[in-house]
Amino acid sequence: MTLRFNPAETEALRRRAEIEHRSMQDVGRQAVRDDIERTSRDDLINAVMDSELPRYAEALERLGR
Repeated sequence: MTLRFNPAETEALRRRAEIEHRSMQDVGRQAVRDDIERTSRDDLINAVMDSELPRYAEALERLGR
């Protein structure tokens, strides 16, 4: 797999790697892992909300009054 970045993205990645004393590849791979973890968690929360919220809709409606 090859990722292509525009010059600004490449420079930002290079600076981050220098600051962290890591390779650009390590920083990029960690960013991808972090994004997958975050979006997977968001997807799970949304799925639970979609399935459970209707069950409690009436109670939530009453609490909102």
